[in-house]
Amino acid sequence: MTSGTGREQLLLIDGELVPASDGGVFPNVNPATEEVIGHTADATADDMDRAIAAARRAFDTTSWSTDHAFRVRCLRRLQEALTKNAEELKAAVVAEVGCPVTLTDGAQFATPVEGIGWVADLAENYAWETDLGVASPFGIRSRRIARREPIGVVGAITPWNFPVQIVLAKVVSALAAGCTVVLKPAPDTPWNATLLGRIVAEETDIPAGVFNVVAGSDHRLGQRLSEDPRVDMISFTGSTATGRAVMRSGAENIKKVFLELGGKSALIALDDANMNAVVGNAAFQITTHAGQGCAILTRLILPRSRYEEGVEKLVQTLTGWPCGDPTDPGVLMGPLINARQRDRVLGYIEQGVAEGARIALGGGRPEHLTRGYYVEPTVLADVTPDATVAQEEIFGPVIAVIAHDGDDDAVAIANNSAYGLSGMVCSASQERARAVANRIRTGTISVNGGLFYGADAPFGGYKQSGVGRESGVAGFEEYLEIKTIAEAC
Repeated sequence: MTSGTGREQLLLIDGELVPASDGGVFPNVNPATEEVIGHTADATADDMDRAIAAARRAFDTTSWSTDHAFRVRCLRRLQEALTKNAEELKAAVVAEVGCPVTLTDGAQFATPVEGIGWVADLAENYAWETDLGVASPFGIRSRRIARREPIGVVGAITPWNFPVQIVLAKVVSALAAGCTVVLKPAPDTPWNATLLGRIVAEETDIPAGVFNVVAGSDHRLGQRLSEDPRVDMISFTGSTATGRAVMRSGAENIKKVFLELGGKSALIALDDANMNAVVGNAAFQITTHAGQGCAILTRLILPRSRYEEGVEKLVQTLTGWPCGDPTDPGVLMGPLINARQRDRVLGYIEQGVAEGARIALGGGRPEHLTRGYYVEPTVLADVTPDATVAQEEIFGPVIAVIAHDGDDDAVAIANNSAYGLSGMVCSASQERARAVANRIRTGTISVNGGLFYGADAPFGGYKQSGVGRESGVAGFEEYLEIKTIAEAC
C-alpha cells in the first residue's frame, strides 16, 4: 500500500475498490493545518444501494454466517494486516483526526487493533448452542436448545473523534458474530474506513459483500442505511440528537438499533481525596483529543471546603499544557475537528460566562497557533449544577467546576444530567469511593483513577447516553439473535 495522504480513497462495494458511481469526490481537511490533504470518493445513493444489496446477498447466500472457524481465521488475518500497515494507518489518523501521535499507541489505534484478537478468541470458543435440558410443558416431553445466530445485515454509522476504535468495535464484533456489514464513516474522517476497506480487499480472505465501506459527504446516506428494510440492525455512535433520528428511521421496519451517544460525565472528589491526583485526572481528561470524547469527564465536582484549592491546582496543572502540532510526540492536545466545532465550543464558553461562570484559565484560541481549529484548555469555575455548560455536551477542552456539600450532594449533582455514560470518584477510602460510585447512574465509572477501557469491558450508557453495550461479551451479543429450539423426545 502506498500512503493514503494526498490521493483519492475508494469505496469498497461487493469486494471491489471503486470510485463513486458519478465520479464525485470530497476533500479531507487536516484540522491542525486547515489544508486539504487529499480526496475521498463521494458515494451516491446508488452506491449505498449496491452496498446494501451486496451485504444482503453475502449474508443470505454464502456460508459466512455459519462457518465460525473461517470467520475467526479472517479476523486474525485482518489483525495481522492492520499491524503490518500500522505506521501508514497511524499517520492517516493523525492527519485527518488531529489527535496527538502519542494517542495512536493507545485508544486511537494500537489498543483497538490488539482487541481484535480478544474478539476472535471469543468467537472461537463461544457457546453458540446451549442445552436447556428436558422438560414437559403441557405434557409434551421436549429437549430445549437456545441457539445464537447472527442478526443479519448491520449498518454501522461511526463518528470522527475516535474512528479506528469505534469502527473496529462495531465491525469486528459484527463480523465475528456472522453478520455482514455496511460501514458509513463520518465525512470529517473517511480515510480510517477506506484504508480498512482496502486492507480487507487486498490482504484478507473476507468474501465479497461481507464488508462494505460507503464514504460520503452527504449525511442522508446514513438515513438511507437506517431506513432500508434489507438492513437488520443499525449500530450508531454519535450525538444524542442524531441518535434520536436514527432510532426514528429504524422504527419503520422495527429493526434493532444500538446507540452509543453523548455524555456529561462527572469527576467527583470527596473531601478526603488526594487533590493532586484529582486535578491530574481532570487535566488529562479534558485535553485528551481536545476533549472530543463522549466518556470524557467534563464536570469536576469538588467539596466546597476545598473548592478554591482544587481550582487553583487545576489551573496550575493546565498552564502551559503542550498544545499544538499533533505530529509532535511532545504534544498532548491537538485541534478540534473543524471550524464549526471550534466556534461551537467558544460559543459555549461565552454562554457559561453569561450565566455566571468565571474563566479561571483559557477561554479562547491559543495565541501561538495561527492555523488550525484550536481552543485553549479552559477551566470554568463557579458553575452551578443547572447551568448550560454543566448540562450540555460541549465536546471540547472545557471543564465545568462545581461545588458540593458532602457525598449525598455530590451524587445528586452527578446524577442531575440527561446523560449517564461515565464518571470517576476519588477518595482516600476505596470503600467510600466505591459506595458513591455505586450510586452514580452511569454505564461505566472509575474509582480512584481505575480504567474500564478494554476489548473485554462492556461500554455504554444509561438514560440519553444510549441503548445497548459495545465491546465485551455483551457487545458481541448485540449482533446475535436467540432461537429456542424444542425437539420432541
